[in-house]
Amino acid sequence: MSLLIKPSLLNGKIIIPPSKSLSHRAIICASLCMEGESKINNIIFSDDIRATIEGMKILGADIKETDDFILVKRNNIIANNIIDCNESGSTLRFLIPLSLVLTNECTFTGKGRLIDRPLDVYYEIFNKFNIEFQTNNGKLPLRIKGSLPTGTYKIPGNVSSQFITGLLFALPLLNGNSEINITGALESKNYIDLTLDTMKKYNIHIKKVDDYNYFIKGKQEYETQDYSVEGDFSQAAFFLAANALGSSIECLGLNYDSIQGDKEILNIIEKYSLKEKEITIDASQIPDLIPVVSVIAALKENCITNITNAVRLRLKESDRLKAISIEMNKLGASVKETADGLTIKGKKSLHGGSTVNSRNDHRIAMALAIAATKCKNPIILEGYQSVKKSYPGFWDDYQRLGGVVNELCDGK
Repeated sequence: MSLLIKPSLLNGKIIIPPSKSLSHRAIICASLCMEGESKINNIIFSDDIRATIEGMKILGADIKETDDFILVKRNNIIANNIIDCNESGSTLRFLIPLSLVLTNECTFTGKGRLIDRPLDVYYEIFNKFNIEFQTNNGKLPLRIKGSLPTGTYKIPGNVSSQFITGLLFALPLLNGNSEINITGALESKNYIDLTLDTMKKYNIHIKKVDDYNYFIKGKQEYETQDYSVEGDFSQAAFFLAANALGSSIECLGLNYDSIQGDKEILNIIEKYSLKEKEITIDASQIPDLIPVVSVIAALKENCITNITNAVRLRLKESDRLKAISIEMNKLGASVKETADGLTIKGKKSLHGGSTVNSRNDHRIAMALAIAATKCKNPIILEGYQSVKKSYPGFWDDYQRLGGVVNELCDGK
């Protein structure tokens, strides 16, 4: 199935969906509270959030769902020891350390690109602490057996902050104290701050010595908390980018005092408004913004954008550097792939009239939808259903704002 998207600027009001990053974290924290029940408001059951909910149920949580909130408490009943993470990297990397605290043996499975996404950081920990594990030549499924010990954990900072978050969730539950030492450059550090802030709301306190060193006191207990998930700047970025390109959308439900790292989209848009001839954007802290920032860059006439420190984008749901350059160029953009980023020469408009593919990547699909608003001709988007991973209502919202789309069967 494909989607025909006709050029049309967007206009109106939209309630931005809840933060996926904060939803994962709140669900996990609430699931670890030994007494009482937590209510988490403003939940959207995307594929990734569904994976975390089902994973925490297997690890002993009782989660009752309504249309837009969940009730969470522990029952300590381990239903089985197989957790299907679907395509959610957050679910996989957050739950691996917890499984070593909550159960003696667990198997993690997944689909799509998740099977290949690196877990070497955990493999090194398993080897260091004599935790048994089996993989399929380093890939999923992963079977682990053993217990997470207290100690000092040295974690590289330039692979994924998700490994650090996974350990932060688990280590306070142990009987003794632990430390996390981050080595090398630390990327996506704002996601660690989101983790610490959410855990604090559930009465878990981590001592942040500095950005690279954390002291984790043992024998802590998560305490129940009613929590409302704020709007997601990662998703709002697509509509804010559309505004930068001529649309007029009022984004509701955002907390402009948020510590979400992807709030940086506001500063990036401001930077483009200055009409500079050349702009450099460091992707190390904002990898999820790069697909839609690339769309803005492609449509800023007489401006060259250099996106750097973006090599991690090759390990996402798609190789996003390759996906952006190939698919945007099909629309008439000038995007050159580099070893660790992109060089983009801005144009006044895009020709369109082409068939593009999301490569089963939700952020590529949504970025191409925003690019379509500035094309001269309609485009055909293959793999548009990939938005279910994070934003299942995206196409409904897109049409509500005036976007014109038609589903095609077999490209016709």
